[in-house]
Amino acid sequence: MRVVLLSGGTGGAKLAHGFQQVLPAGALDVIVNVGDDLELFGLHVSPDLDSVLYTLAGLVDPVRGWGVAGDTDRALTMLERYGEETWFWIGDADLGTLVRRTAQLHRGASLTQVTADMAAALGIPSHILPPTDDRLRTRVLTDDGDLEFQRYFVERGQRDEVRGISFEGAAEARPTAAVLEALRNAELVVIGPSNPIVSIEPTLATPGLREAVATASGRKIGVSPIVAGRALKGPTDRMLASLGHEVSALGVARLYSGLLDQYVLDEADADLAPGVAGLGMQPLVAQTVMKTDADRAALARFLIDAASG
Repeated sequence: MRVVLLSGGTGGAKLAHGFQQVLPAGALDVIVNVGDDLELFGLHVSPDLDSVLYTLAGLVDPVRGWGVAGDTDRALTMLERYGEETWFWIGDADLGTLVRRTAQLHRGASLTQVTADMAAALGIPSHILPPTDDRLRTRVLTDDGDLEFQRYFVERGQRDEVRGISFEGAAEARPTAAVLEALRNAELVVIGPSNPIVSIEPTLATPGLREAVATASGRKIGVSPIVAGRALKGPTDRMLASLGHEVSALGVARLYSGLLDQYVLDEADADLAPGVAGLGMQPLVAQTVMKTDADRAALARFLIDAASG
């Protein structure tokens, strides 16, 4: 079975690893959010792409869920001595990834080509795809003004009330041929348990991609990032509330209404199944909290079985 997964950087990366464990090599395409990208020290940083790369390569820090396990920060400490802003933590091994990406981009390679080359070098059998090779940046409107996503998320610690979200460059961005081909060939399209507003929506906001997902011939299934009314990690629950959405698995399901065939609730939210059915999606109930590699694989198998049934 060919599977396409739309992912952010943490929950989606875990599910990607689950699929990679149970699918044949090359059968998984992961379309990864690039709205979080930024430029630091003259380098192109792609936090979600790198989290998926490191997770699928077995390199990710298991505690933080991002960065390289055991990484050090001597370069960042030296940059701080030189007077550079160091609010965004970059490890020394991670710096190697950023240098390689930036150098290749400056040589004229696309972000898609660079990502594929790095995945191959790290021995990853799956395909990791940015939705677009064009510039796309998430902006967060707060009471203190319009902020770059990472300024809101990292530098300011997500403490601002979110008043609105916009996607700079979305109108001009174009989906890549690789992403459109992956969606056409997919037998299963999964929207992973990532923040629907800032991890999934930037991808769907790329002109043509929402339509490509909606018209994909494969089964389309979403996995809730909210369990028992709370996000497992990150500001998803607070962001939903501040933007006027219901903070529940059903509230997220409403954002995907008309896009999915089935929607997976955690066992803790089984009572929300009738509400999901009322949106025109078949509700599915499973253990969605992925604490171990076995949990990730089990959820991936559940989704494959659901699509095959």
